[in-house]
Amino acid sequence: MDEEVAISRITDIQIYLFHLLAVEMNMQYNYNKRLVKNAQELRKNMTPEERHLWYDFLRYLPMTPHRQKNIGIYIVDFYVPSARLVIEIDGIQHREEEYLEADRKRDMDLKKLGNRVLRFSNFDIKMNFPIVCYDIMQALGIRESDLKERKSH
Repeated sequence: MDEEVAISRITDIQIYLFHLLAVEMNMQYNYNKRLVKNAQELRKNMTPEERHLWYDFLRYLPMTPHRQKNIGIYIVDFYVPSARLVIEIDGIQHREEEYLEADRKRDMDLKKLGNRVLRFSNFDIKMNFPIVCYDIMQALGIRESDLKERKSH
């Protein structure tokens, strides 16, 4: 068996196992009809920090990012499917124990579906924006020179 066939078979097996895991967890990968309306509303009403990250950085990525994306039973702030990267922006309430526990469970569930999760606080977005962008680029394995050119008006 040559290497390409072996890799193709491994990929098919991974997809099959991923599907079984999603079914077992009662989650449909990337889509939950009940959450569509909520996700649309969240896209229309992004927080200032989400808006800043989206308009000033994420939309210039060389791969396609999504805003307020349904993944299983969750709506994540941002998702880069080609890298299986979830990016969450947390308000101050996420410092409270009940939110911390819910975030841990959510992250674990998203990771079980094969995703990586990056979390940033609103403070990080406001005060450390270049570092946030750098961390995202590191997670995606890209450099600043890989970003799409910004159009001037």
